[in-house]
Amino acid sequence: MKKSVFLYVILFSQVLFAQNVVLNKVSKTNSNSDRFLYKINPEVVTSEYLGEIEVQGFSDDDVKVFGMIYKKAKEVGANAFSYLPFEAVEGGMQKFDPAHYRLSLYYVAPDQFSKEDNIIYLIASPFKKQTIAINKANRTFQPRTFTKMMLTPGEVYTVSTRKLLGSAIKLSAQENQPVQFFQFSAFSMNSNTDGNAGINLKSGDITRLEQSYAQFLTTVYQYQE
Repeated sequence: MKKSVFLYVILFSQVLFAQNVVLNKVSKTNSNSDRFLYKINPEVVTSEYLGEIEVQGFSDDDVKVFGMIYKKAKEVGANAFSYLPFEAVEGGMQKFDPAHYRLSLYYVAPDQFSKEDNIIYLIASPFKKQTIAINKANRTFQPRTFTKMMLTPGEVYTVSTRKLLGSAIKLSAQENQPVQFFQFSAFSMNSNTDGNAGINLKSGDITRLEQSYAQFLTTVYQYQE
């Protein structure tokens, strides 16, 4: 009897805490074949609303979670998304909860997306605090945080993981240089092989991320000054 109860508790807890990605609202669909999924501010970017995704439950496997979201988004032809907060009982909007959140889905004409030339995003590991050197100045990143930097023309930026066998990258402003995203990692991440999301390039402890996946991380991670 005790064994049966124990197995029931295990199974129930797995159901209770399993993550689920639900396409819970579809207003319309779009037949575009865009393979990207970018974050937008719908109040600024001209967009066509398609539906809504709800993420229930927490997982630290960000690549897998984004893959599930991407698949649902493409079912309605979305190529853009935005964070949609829940309303608080006492009024206003709830703070972001990584275990339960919603994303609105849109179609945006490719020429309508906002540009962030010569901007870099530095994204922390999801698992551990790390100290990174930016032009020899040390900066500590808490897990699941990110920051944003503008590259000044004529200046070279060196970003280093400070480890004996770690990585370093050099960055500088270039004319019409698109936004770039880098993540510090003390773990092994598998890239998506379908070319739609995930990792494009890895250099030791500093990983350059594909824009769609990176913009998802900047949605579910916290901004750090």
